[in-house]
Amino acid sequence: MDRGQVGRWSLLGYRILGLGIYRGQSGQWSWFLHRLSGLGILAFLLVHIIDISLLELGPTYYNDAISIFSTPGIRAASLILIAAVMYHVFNGLRIIAIDFWPSGVRYQQQMWIAAMALAILCFIGMGIFVIGPIFGFFTPGVGPLVFM
Repeated sequence: MDRGQVGRWSLLGYRILGLGIYRGQSGQWSWFLHRLSGLGILAFLLVHIIDISLLELGPTYYNDAISIFSTPGIRAASLILIAAVMYHVFNGLRIIAIDFWPSGVRYQQQMWIAAMALAILCFIGMGIFVIGPIFGFFTPGVGPLVFM
């Protein structure tokens, strides 16, 4: 595709098809996932502020709203939040290393792979505790792990 044909594509379509500068390499995916995870965390923060503000209406309203968080659908959505937080943390540390380590740019792809691996490992570890109560594991007051 020559430069004259580029004008026919929208900027978004041009990048999605891999015809942009990065051609879908780790730097582009890292940037995209970091922004996406940040927006997901922001959305959760807004929901959290709303559910905490229900305390002003009284304990009944608050307890009814909080009981929604123990449903299987919301627990599954919590897995997405955990994945977003884990990726955002480890990719943020990778970005700090690139900024402050003189050779960081040279190893950015390896650090991205390490950040993904650490995020996945932490996600699996935490996900077991979030999804476990749906299947009867890690239920408060039951089993080898008793939570008060």
